[in-house]
Amino acid sequence: MPNRSFDYALLGLLALLWGSSYMWIGLALDTIPPATLMALRVTLASAILLLVMALRGIRLPLDGKSWRLFFVQSLLNGTGPWLLLAWGQQYAGTAVSSVLNSTSPLWVFAISFFLLKRSQPVGGRQLAGALLGFCGVVLIIGVGALRDLGQNLIPQLAVFLSAALYGVAALRGQLFKGVPPIVPATGMLICSSIVLVPLSLVTEAPWMLQPGVTGWASAIILGTVCTALAFLIYFRLLVTLGAMGTASQAYLRAGVGVLLGVVFLSERLDAETLAGICLAISGVVLINWPGSGRASKPLKKTT
Repeated sequence: MPNRSFDYALLGLLALLWGSSYMWIGLALDTIPPATLMALRVTLASAILLLVMALRGIRLPLDGKSWRLFFVQSLLNGTGPWLLLAWGQQYAGTAVSSVLNSTSPLWVFAISFFLLKRSQPVGGRQLAGALLGFCGVVLIIGVGALRDLGQNLIPQLAVFLSAALYGVAALRGQLFKGVPPIVPATGMLICSSIVLVPLSLVTEAPWMLQPGVTGWASAIILGTVCTALAFLIYFRLLVTLGAMGTASQAYLRAGVGVLLGVVFLSERLDAETLAGICLAISGVVLINWPGSGRASKPLKKTT
């Protein structure tokens, strides 16, 4: 195998950061409403990345084309799916939302296969990995979650659409190849701030809030490590592992949530969940196995 151990370690770290974000969001929402929390998250992350850029002597581009790319990426990779998921999960239920939101690797495969076959060739091993990983997530969340599919259809479709946006974002994020990962990460988060801060001011009157220590600490962790650091890793992996490989972290996130519960909340790890974690890891391995995304053995599109 190529020497990609560091990239695979970063993929695991990205899954850990985004998988743990659900815990921090849950803690923060007790005293900070959703739009305000998201605005704090992206504004803090933007400020941190701007500071890092200044220390490293890196500048953001000033041309309109670059900022249009950043803004569209922010809608696909941040503002859009975050708002859809925040609204949809309230009515669709946490379990079924987790299953639907984990379908982004399947979206990457479908878009690559049907629309981007030449520029993003995909193979049977990647399809097998995507399906295996999804089955793993279903086992981790619980097969019973599938019984709720079709109920509260509109909210479920909103969650499903959020996963589709993540898939499109992973493919489109490769437009930023050739620039330091901190540049698109910072530009995207600034654009998200431009949308989310006014939304928070108009809808939630954040100046009236009195977050506790837990709320502030959770928001700071979300902004620093779960957003600023996570998006730096994300844009690097889009270059090294590609869209499909980077999107595969969605399968690891569910396992991360379970393991955090075992470690910090003394929850039990049953056989079904353990089997699901093993399937999810196996799916990620198949997706990222060298040669799985090359055109040497592509799937043939049928009509």
